Amino acid sequence: MGEVTVVIPSDLSRILRVDEKQLPKLVRIYLAVELYREGVVSLGKAAEIAGVTKAEMMEILASKGVPLNYTEEDLQEDIETLERLL
Repeated sequence: MGEVTVVIPSDLSRILRVDEKQLPKLVRIYLAVELYREGVVSLGKAAEIAGVTKAEMMEILASKGVPLNYTEEDLQEDIETLERLL
């Protein structure tokens, strides 16, 4: 996946009460949650964007009250993962 640089206002870490070093990951998580909530990306893609596992993404979504929409694409990704592991 390619990268895009985004400039984040320095006072955002103070507003969110997090260390500046945590901001990039936090922004990726917020972006992934919103894209998933809007149905733009699958669970697997949201996890990839956030830089977490699918299980972690499911926990993040649950903590934010976002219902899981297990799509055919999610199923196919899980099948491919299982086939690689077996």
